[in-house]
Amino acid sequence: MKRTIKSLILATALTIATSGIAMATPSTQIWIPSTDIQGFKSLHLGIDNYTRTSNNSSVGNVYDLGVTAGVLPFEKIQAEVGVDYITSGSNGYDSRPIYFNAKIGTPEGSLFELSPALAVGGYGFGTNGDKNSAFRTDQNIVYGLAAKTLPVIGRLSAGYYFGNDKVIGPKDDGVLLSWDRTMSEISDKLWLAADYQGGKNTVGAFSFGASWAFSKNVSVILGYDIYNDQQLAGKNTFTTQVDINFP
Repeated sequence: MKRTIKSLILATALTIATSGIAMATPSTQIWIPSTDIQGFKSLHLGIDNYTRTSNNSSVGNVYDLGVTAGVLPFEKIQAEVGVDYITSGSNGYDSRPIYFNAKIGTPEGSLFELSPALAVGGYGFGTNGDKNSAFRTDQNIVYGLAAKTLPVIGRLSAGYYFGNDKVIGPKDDGVLLSWDRTMSEISDKLWLAADYQGGKNTVGAFSFGASWAFSKNVSVILGYDIYNDQQLAGKNTFTTQVDINFP
């Protein structure tokens, strides 16, 4: 069953990845992907910084500049693609800093009344897949997610991911879990979230944070990331994420 699910998710993600369109980091919670998808013809600019809370880290600070675009003109089936420029202060990895991503899914209530949001996609499609290189960037992470918004509680999401064990580490899969909620009791501009990506590898982490919307199209996330395996992923990080939507 696990092999069948993995094959279905991988086939979907690779179909999107080979469609000839540039792709990028997906719409996320704090750290993990979300079931949110950019609307048709919308453009999202993300400026993310991950600053280490300790100088004694095997991996440096990470900076991510990404663009994501909505590409399907349908209400019930949506998709986004984009491209990221990611650097971490390593000459080896920074020599190939371009990564791609794509996601396709359905919003809540689109399949039937009370149906959850569903999404499958992939990210970390790096441009260095040379098997002889010490600085491979082809993480090739594929995932599936389901999410449901509950009264008072907020939105709960759950899913699973698989990656390239030659790049992210031998424990290359794990669960995806998250909670997020707009705190309308305080302000419709305030959003809180916590998420978890399982696996002791370079991407496994528990993260939490808050976002404030300064306008309809501009918001800033402040968060904290606790990595499952700090020898592989580096020390914990404080993250700031500026999100700008056009139009």
